[in-house]
Amino acid sequence: MALVGVLALQGSFNEHIAALRRLGVKGVEIRKPEQLQNVASLIIPGGESTTMAKLAEYHNLFPALREFVKMRRPVWGTCAGLIFLANKTTGQKTGGQELIGGLDCTVHRNFFGSQIQSFEAELSVPELASKEGGPETFRGVFIRAPAILEAGPEVQVLADYPVPSKQLWHSDSSVEDQKVSVEVESKVIVAVRQGNILATAFHPELTADTRWHSYFLKMANDTGEEASSSLVSVHVNLSYDQQPRNDLPIFQ
Repeated sequence: MALVGVLALQGSFNEHIAALRRLGVKGVEIRKPEQLQNVASLIIPGGESTTMAKLAEYHNLFPALREFVKMRRPVWGTCAGLIFLANKTTGQKTGGQELIGGLDCTVHRNFFGSQIQSFEAELSVPELASKEGGPETFRGVFIRAPAILEAGPEVQVLADYPVPSKQLWHSDSSVEDQKVSVEVESKVIVAVRQGNILATAFHPELTADTRWHSYFLKMANDTGEEASSSLVSVHVNLSYDQQPRNDLPIFQ
């Protein structure tokens, strides 16, 4: 069975490893560039993206991470991991933040606000449900979460989330140009796939629902076979209907 690496600089790497364990898959902590040579795929967890970037720079991980993505090895970024994988970001702190890139999208770093504005929401996930079974919705845990504002033509949208657009320019010719407060619903993207890259703005590892991890493992197997015949197939041994073993505190 191929090993799944989990970047373990900061954030929810333990929760990802526990979710993989519930699926019968071994996740290994990655902290140094040379350790990437021992894994077939990689999860970049949620956390504090600025801190993670500084630690990655300190350990000289960015060149190896970029090469991992360019080699079409399967990579999944959650929350801060999504920010790292984006080709372009907005809402960054002064001085910016180094990125891995590879995902053709523009991400707003703290679109949903600060820590106290974190929330949970039911997301429509038809692609996930068609591949992994279970309900057509997934309980997304958004913690100081980013959002994808724009996605390129090769990016497949897997989930979006409605947000109100409170300020619009009035288009009525009888009214002079003025801003009026209205509640018009628009959407931002919160889960995507582009080839070997999967990205979610929320935290599947903090729930008991392991379908995103199962989806990634199967995706990793498919893209891994295309990238390298040396990768070993991943066999997930836990169906959606089975009860997982909860070895870390998670949201039910």
